[in-house]
Amino acid sequence: MGKRQHSNGEECPVARSLEVVGDRWSLLIIRNAFDGIRRFGEFQKDLGLSKSVLAGRLHALVSNGILRVEPSEDGSAYQEYGLTEKGRGLFHVVVGLRQWGETFLFRQNEEHSVMVDLTSQKPVRTLELHSQRGKLLTPNDVVVKKVGVRSELVKDSPE
Repeated sequence: MGKRQHSNGEECPVARSLEVVGDRWSLLIIRNAFDGIRRFGEFQKDLGLSKSVLAGRLHALVSNGILRVEPSEDGSAYQEYGLTEKGRGLFHVVVGLRQWGETFLFRQNEEHSVMVDLTSQKPVRTLELHSQRGKLLTPNDVVVKKVGVRSELVKDSPE
């Protein structure tokens, strides 16, 4: 088995994504940012993790362009964290994990949170993957293909 590649040379988008946001704390920080948490102390209080672990995860998320540091909205000396466009792009990932957890990790009638539409106050529909023409897709309906110049080199690789 070959050595594990790091994100700068990884060909799989899932593996590259996990290099950036694949640990529990990073995903929970992102979830909290979607829920409106913006300050270091608020993240720490909600997540209950050490200052050093939180500082490290926040730094990594800022360095990777998922979060940005902003001056406090109330004009105080505090800094706040906000989602960047790249960070907001993780919305469907967080919703997908939430919905998967709701479906498979709770007993029937066990208390848990649900995501609701602000306007209707009804739970949001389960995420679905559709073809360009609107057909609902299952795992059996898709295949992954490599694109780009490097993919031509990979085909000829003796591995």
